[in-house]
Amino acid sequence: MEEVTKPVVLIVDDVAANIQVLAEALKADYRIRVASSGEDALRVARRAPQPDLILLDVMMPGMDGYEVCRRLKRDEDTQNIPVIFVTARDDAEDEEFGLNLGAVDYVVKPYHLPIVRARVRNHVLLKQKNDLLERLALIDGLTGIPNRRHFDERFDAEWRRAVRDGQSLALVIADVDRFKSFNDHYGHGAGDACLRTVARAMQLSLTRPGDMLARYGGEEFVVLLPDTDLEGAGQVAERMRRQVIVLNQPHVQSDIGVVTISLGYAALGSVQESQQMTPSMLLDKADAGLYQAKSGGRNRACCVVEE
Repeated sequence: MEEVTKPVVLIVDDVAANIQVLAEALKADYRIRVASSGEDALRVARRAPQPDLILLDVMMPGMDGYEVCRRLKRDEDTQNIPVIFVTARDDAEDEEFGLNLGAVDYVVKPYHLPIVRARVRNHVLLKQKNDLLERLALIDGLTGIPNRRHFDERFDAEWRRAVRDGQSLALVIADVDRFKSFNDHYGHGAGDACLRTVARAMQLSLTRPGDMLARYGGEEFVVLLPDTDLEGAGQVAERMRRQVIVLNQPHVQSDIGVVTISLGYAALGSVQESQQMTPSMLLDKADAGLYQAKSGGRNRACCVVEE
């Protein structure tokens, strides 16, 4: 198995010999990370690449394994990492306590290494399947780009970051012009193919890894642009508009004979503005720009400028 494709296992124990035994047993199939204290474990768990599973000793000086698990499960960034407790305690009450904290399994010392490997393998495979399902749940099945749920999650996170750091944040909302007429004339199969083509063209217009295009619903798309002001959002919107035109997708009901899009854009530009605005208000401003573009003749990008 190539190193870059191996799942990551974090081993947490204050006894170096215990770490070495587990690491030797698992290193052929996993990338191993180690921590010798609860504080170190929390730091490593948050650092990329995050662990796919944590083997966590219970009895450690300072912060014990139970407290580490409790904090992992309280943190949005680490709460989905499966934890297997490794401990000399074999009372049913201890095992119940650990499982109720959110651990997925409980291994009692002295452990049988083939059993440890089997349990690690099973829980890592389950984690990978859950991760895949989660990713699929965030993708639009038709266009292959992020869906509205994914956008909503990212928008919330980027809004909080922009407000916290005093950075700008912009949105672009785009709509395929006269799409109902396109469907009526060419059929819904052609309409689906059109949306996929438009989505690819719009995606090609984004140049930064942090920018995000999502399907918002029907023939409507939304673009999230962190650290982008109103002028930058306008440039992205215009680039997308042109990118769709050069597709030269025939549309007999269009004003220019090919598929076009209309776009509205808005930006959160200052700390003071962020204190007076909400995420839904920013969306409404971008939507108002889209309405202006539609009512102004379509195939254009507009923003609403307040006096």
